[in-house]
Parts: sequence; C-alpha cells; structure tokens
Amino acid sequence: MSKIKIRRALISVSDKSNLIDFVRLLEKYKVEIISTGGTLKAIQDAGVKALPIDDFTGFPEMLDGRVKTLHPKVHGGLLYRRDKKSHVQQASDHGIEPIDMVIVNLYPFEKVTQNPDVDLETAIENIDIGGPSMLRSAAKNADAVAVVCDPADYAALMEEMEKNKGAVSEETRVRLALKVFERTSSYDHAIAAFLNKKRPGKKTEKPEALPSSISSFYVKIQDLRYGENPHQRAALYKAGGTAMPKHFVQLHGKELSYNNILDIEATLHVIREFNKPAACVIKHTNPCGIAQGEDLAQAVSDAVDCDPLSAFGGILAVNRKCDLKTAKMVFAKLNFFEIIVAPSFDAKALEFLKERKNLRILENEGLAACAGLEYRFLKSGGLLVQDDDPVLIAAYESFKKELTFPTKKKLSGRELDDLAFAFQCVKVVKSNAIVLTQGQKTVGIGAGQMSRVDSVEIACRKAGTRTAGSILASDAFFPMPDSIELAHKHGITAIIQPGGSIKDDLVIEACDRFGIPMALTGKRHFKH
Repeated sequence: MSKIKIRRALISVSDKSNLIDFVRLLEKYKVEIISTGGTLKAIQDAGVKALPIDDFTGFPEMLDGRVKTLHPKVHGGLLYRRDKKSHVQQASDHGIEPIDMVIVNLYPFEKVTQNPDVDLETAIENIDIGGPSMLRSAAKNADAVAVVCDPADYAALMEEMEKNKGAVSEETRVRLALKVFERTSSYDHAIAAFLNKKRPGKKTEKPEALPSSISSFYVKIQDLRYGENPHQRAALYKAGGTAMPKHFVQLHGKELSYNNILDIEATLHVIREFNKPAACVIKHTNPCGIAQGEDLAQAVSDAVDCDPLSAFGGILAVNRKCDLKTAKMVFAKLNFFEIIVAPSFDAKALEFLKERKNLRILENEGLAACAGLEYRFLKSGGLLVQDDDPVLIAAYESFKKELTFPTKKKLSGRELDDLAFAFQCVKVVKSNAIVLTQGQKTVGIGAGQMSRVDSVEIACRKAGTRTAGSILASDAFFPMPDSIELAHKHGITAIIQPGGSIKDDLVIEACDRFGIPMALTGKRHFKH
C-alpha cells in the first residue's frame, strides 16, 4: 500500500491530551505546523514552531473564532487531488498549498450538554462548524491526506511514522478516515437530539406526540465473549456522545456477558418501582422474587425466599447502600449469585463480598434513572418507539385512591398498601403475568405464559402453602372467570387487576360468589 510523506499539518483541537508529544514528532520530521487559537498557543508554549492560521490563509480569524478555517486555502489544500493535473494546476494558479495531515477534535458539545442546567446559548456556541468541515474534507481525500480526530490514535500513528520516517500508510489513512465519518455522524446526532428537546413549542405539544424522525449512532465499548449462546457474536455499544450508563461500573469479578447485561438492565426496571428498602432477584430478565420493608437485609431474605430454586445463579439488586448485614444475609440465604447490584457498598460489605472470586459486584448510583422513550430494533429493519411505562411510586397515593372495587367486599387501610405493592410487582413481570404476595413480599410468580390461567397455576405452585391468604395481582384483565375459580381453590383472599374484559361481569360475579374482594386499576401494564 502507498505511503505519503507528511510535510504540512493543520492542528486545531479542544482536547489537548498527549498533543505535545505528537507535535514534537512532527517537528522531528520537519513538518510545517499550522494552528489556531488555544492550540497554537499550547504548541508555541511548548517551544515548537507553528504558523497561525490567518498567516497561512491571509485572512484574519473573526466573529469570536466562528470563522477561521472556512477558507479555500484550507479546504483546497485538503481536497485537491494530487493525481489529477487540472486540480494541481488550479491549486497552483490560486496559491493553494497541500495540507497532508489534519489533527482536529471537536468542540465538546456532548460533554457540555450532559449538564442538565446548560442553557441553549452555551450549547449552540459549542457546536463546531469548521472542525467537522476540515475532518470531512481530509477524510474524503484520504488518498493524499491523513486525518486524526481522536487523541487515542496518536500513539499508534507516532509508532508508524517513526517506522516509516514521517510517512503514513494507505491502510492507516483509510482507517482514520472511516473513523472521522463515524465521529461526525455521532456529533451531528448528539446536536439534533439536544435541539429536538430544546426546540420552541416543545412543552406545548400534545403528550402523545413522538419525534417525526429518529437518528441513532452507537459506539462499541467492548467485544463480549459471545451472545446468548456460544455460536453468536456479541458486543456492547453505547449511544454516541453519551457517557456509559452508571449501572456498568464494576467493582469486582470477571467481565460481564451478554446475558448478564440484559439481566442487569432488567433489575433497573424492577427496583426503581420501590421507595422503601427493597430487593429483587432476576433470572432470565424476569423477577423471581421481590420484597420491600424497613430493613434491607430482611428484604433480601424475603426476595430470595419467594423462589430459592430459581434464584440460584441469578442477579440480586437492592435500592440502598449494601451494608455488611445485608451482604451476609445474601449468602446466608443462597451460596451462589452471579451478580450483586447496589447504589453503593460500605467498605466492610465490599470486603466480605470480594472474598467470592466468581461474584460480580456492580455499583449503580442511578438505579431509578430510567425514563423517557423505549426503543426496540426490529430484525426487519424497523424501529418501535413508545413512552416508558412510568413507575407507580411517582403517583402512589393517587394510585391507591383511584382503585375501584366492583365487588361487594372491599378493602381499606394497610390492605390497600399491600394491594398496591402486589400491582407494583406484577407490572415488571413479563406477560401474561400473575404475582402472589403476602404483605410486602412476593411468594409466587407466574410469568410469560400464553394463557393467563397457566400463569395463575404456576404462581400458586411456586407459592405452595403460602398461597393461602395471599393477594393475587394480574398485569391485564381476566378474560374468563376460570382464574378466579382457581384463586379461590388455593385460598387467595384478594385480587387486583386492570379490568376491561368483555366478561368483567362474569369475573366480578365469581369474586362475589367466593367472597373475594377485587380492585380494578383501570390501566393495563403488559411487559412483552
């Protein structure tokens, strides 16, 4: 592959990490350096000779730096084809000199706009115009120009230039050019996404209005050992221009797998539903035990007790700092969990948990920070978008007040809290979902069945003798009274469900016949 000797480089960077080492290498190979603003000062302060951009173009920087590199001598020097006589002649006629390397990283728009308090003017002033233009010009002409948009590429490029006495290979130029188009695409996506949230009239739009278009760009974080199965490739990506979600801060243990990450994500949708000390156990993205109370260790105990067989090898999540008492309770109940997730761990708890070599420990300060829109990519190439199903605790008191009892027998007081807890739990189980609870803990869960009566049977079988006296919650209406008959057979004492079936009257009649109070929420919570 052909190599090009670097004779002239244009440098303009906001991130100056490791820049001086790189420019010293350019100096060593007698590369003429052109630079701008703060970058120029940093280079000159390091004792390296550099030409100001306005000396090169013959045109001053202006408009507070908004216009400095948008000039024919810059873009002509990047874009003209060295192998085309007419291009070479035109460049010569207009005094355009070749630029062989561009080192540019963009204004930190993504970093600035991650601050929730950033104002629109500050955000707009951090939209880079000249930088993306230079990067794209250089990348388009990768046959003749090397372009660097990421300081992480300096080390390998320096090594190559040392080996090639100041030249860069075609393979490297093409690789770096591709990275430029990925970077500028990500940058534009971040700008569009931010401005879409800030645009005038946004707050007055109908709540049901979704974006007319959606763009996305994802950057690979790491390759994973394999996917759901060993024959499937897998990798973890993050949305371009965003920080990695905090639930991936790992404190201990071997690397996470594809399935681990899916299960960790599932814990967020469960544990965010509860404001008291709470714990959940996840297996295959479904909860197999949920509990809350005044004591975190007891919540862990109750969550595991719901279904210890299924909990084995699962993921345990809590919504409070994990103390030593809680950590010890984990392994007093069950000797094998894959992962423990908590907002934080005290020192003694962490020391105790780290004694288990195969346990992965994850810290997450943002367990409840999950809202907005949900996206599902379709294998056919489409994208499904919906509002996130908001947590019930956000309107917990109004939720209880809005419950209606169509049955003759009704509940009140603390019994309403237990009903609400049961519905919080069933909301996060995959449909068709049935959850049985005793107080503030689950005792049986039936998930993901094609028939709701099958889910009732599974939940009752899981609960065993604990079915008697329990509350039954259903994520959607009962299509037939058969589930009510089964509930009565197992000694279930109360039911909560959305209602809305064409056979509601038959379901209510069955409840009255067996003396079971039934509350209706009026809102379905399918989780497919």
